[in-house]
Amino acid sequence: MTQLLEDLLSQQEERLMACVHCGFCLPACPTYRRLGDEADSPRGRLHLMRAVSEGRLDPASDAFQLHIDRCLGCRACEPVCPSGVEYGLLLEAARATASEARRRSRLSRVILGLFASSGGLRLALLAGRLARATRFPGLLARLVPSGGLLGHLRLASGMLAATRPTRLPGSPAGETGRVEPSRAHEAPAPGSRGRVVLLDGCVQEGLLAQVNQATRRVLEANGYEVLSVPGQGCCGALHAHAGDLEVARDMARVNLRAFQAVGADWVVVNAAGCGLALREYGHLLRTAESEELAGAAEAFSRRVRDISQLLTAPGLPRVGAPLPLKVTYAPPCHLAHAQRVELPPRDLLASIPSLELIPLPNEGECCGGAGIYGVTHPELGGRIGQDKVDAVLSTGAEVVATGNPGCMMQIGGGLCSAGSRVQARHPVELLDESYRRAGFYSSVRPGG
Repeated sequence: MTQLLEDLLSQQEERLMACVHCGFCLPACPTYRRLGDEADSPRGRLHLMRAVSEGRLDPASDAFQLHIDRCLGCRACEPVCPSGVEYGLLLEAARATASEARRRSRLSRVILGLFASSGGLRLALLAGRLARATRFPGLLARLVPSGGLLGHLRLASGMLAATRPTRLPGSPAGETGRVEPSRAHEAPAPGSRGRVVLLDGCVQEGLLAQVNQATRRVLEANGYEVLSVPGQGCCGALHAHAGDLEVARDMARVNLRAFQAVGADWVVVNAAGCGLALREYGHLLRTAESEELAGAAEAFSRRVRDISQLLTAPGLPRVGAPLPLKVTYAPPCHLAHAQRVELPPRDLLASIPSLELIPLPNEGECCGGAGIYGVTHPELGGRIGQDKVDAVLSTGAEVVATGNPGCMMQIGGGLCSAGSRVQARHPVELLDESYRRAGFYSSVRPGG
């Protein structure tokens, strides 16, 4: 595994040598800002990676293990790096090296093992939905003290409660509020915008199915034909970010076969972390597969689009009914920093009549969820998450919109624990509600 890290560093040698330790990454790094340790900054971790690849540092050493593990993997350092270092890919290789040298924590092994087992994950998500239906998790999130083992229970309860389908503020049951759309936004012919397939996702479909349902409705309302993809599975993002690259590759192969079997113009993703994983399939498979398969993976990745990108294509989206809500937008790290998709989600929200978009202080910083980080690092992840929750509450918004299930659960869980009524919702849910009120759908569904 050390050879893997050495190979990746060799590929980036020219960019790494160009680094003059300018420190631009330091204020962008959430862990450095809170811990003040150079080893907990991107350039400090790169120094540790180089030391391991050159044989100057044992990958089993406490220094390498601790500081590589502490990284959120938010990739906020990448946009500000003048040398263009591909830190995220190097981090995955470093974590693969670290896990080969020393076993992961028991909690990490349990979580990653669960996501690698489709049957076990389905049962766990079903249990989560059943528990959520009792509304008991919301009560636990507010009453259980933070810290220690109880802190894990508080966090998990809040995250689960945040996934419960609810009505948006001011959405009485059965309201339609039909409006007359302008001619420029009349209903397009079905399929006139092209054929698309949707990554269902595991947590997204298991706990936030309402987001997938809203995604399909708004795509069809804007002229896209949404095709089903039997046989698709987990994207492998959690395993790739944790350095479990072999399992991530297995998942990538499964999805590549499933999506290739269905002819479509675009692969639509409504989860930022999953979207990044799909975009990096070419890189992931090139390290272990033939050039032919890696090339097919890269061609597949070029068709991947975030839902906000498709819905803000020229002439879109359709204009729905007014949605008088105060909303603040929290950009998911893997959408804004890694995929560099920044304007489309804001444009989507701005297209909704009467919606007031309020700036979020320090919006570019991670929420502390970072895949499984919020669960495996409850103290540091909790500190980062609490800062995000405080920022949301300072805006006076009724809804915080964010396009990733992990962010929705981390921020929503923190809001729930704080006893706040502010909801964490996906931007597409807000557009969907605007369309419902405009009467764009053939049958009226309950709001939210």
